[in-house]
Amino acid sequence: MAGDEGFSDFFYAAPDGLKLHARIYGETNAQHWPVVCLPGLTRNARDFHELALHLSRNGRTPRKVIAFDYRGRGQSDHDPDVSHYNVGTEAGDILAGLAMLAIHQAAFVGTSRGGLIIHVLGAMQPAILKAIVLNDIGPVIEADGLAHIRSYLDPAPKPKTFLEARDAQQRIHGADFPTLTEADWSRMVSALYRKTDAGLLPDFDQKLISTLANMDLSKPLPDLWPQFDALAAIPLLAIRGANSKLLSTATLEQMQARHGRMHAITVEGQGHAPFLETGNLPAAIAGFLDRSERETNP
Repeated sequence: MAGDEGFSDFFYAAPDGLKLHARIYGETNAQHWPVVCLPGLTRNARDFHELALHLSRNGRTPRKVIAFDYRGRGQSDHDPDVSHYNVGTEAGDILAGLAMLAIHQAAFVGTSRGGLIIHVLGAMQPAILKAIVLNDIGPVIEADGLAHIRSYLDPAPKPKTFLEARDAQQRIHGADFPTLTEADWSRMVSALYRKTDAGLLPDFDQKLISTLANMDLSKPLPDLWPQFDALAAIPLLAIRGANSKLLSTATLEQMQARHGRMHAITVEGQGHAPFLETGNLPAAIAGFLDRSERETNP
């Protein structure tokens, strides 16, 4: 059962036996599509806390929400084999968790890497996808955006206090996110770091950084247009940060031209990736899910 914070912890075994974790909100909500939340490369389920509370307590359509920690992130175990940190393995982990929960269809919200995993799920098990929210990700990833992510993940002196961590994140990301409040930055830091005896540490396996460090960004990155086109029958909401370096306006426009059931939102004053709990985004996402479900099940 959900605790005072509005969620319960769910632990399960990956196909290779690794112990993985997810949060479940609105555990008894069963009348509407559940929602699966998939975070970015080094992020975790805590990123979705406020959005998950909103969706699980949303008036006439309260939903069960499952927010996953991928292997090597959050409360999931680290993988001794760094080669397993890939979207194919992580997609398989998500399917294993949903099978354990007897969830066979759901709406999916994917931020950054989470959106790439949704593309993979569309190839592996398309029937599970009832509606999709892509947060600042699409079939084309800009190399400059990946280079930017790599630059701020580069190992550096770790902050000792919460305030040091918040100040560091504002220095790194402030130009791309000029509209965020102190409360927004504080939530980001609470989601990103964990407390240890040595101070605050980013809550992910540091070996993940090598998966980006070893990429040759001087060459064009492979696109996912075939996988995106396979999602054409599924209602889609694409969210882009106006200052994003990872998802270009040209890619967003091409996505809209190729997908007849896509809606798009550009979030002013935010970059990669928009905070889904800010402004009108929770209401917009909830409204999109409600409309999509009504149209699918009139």
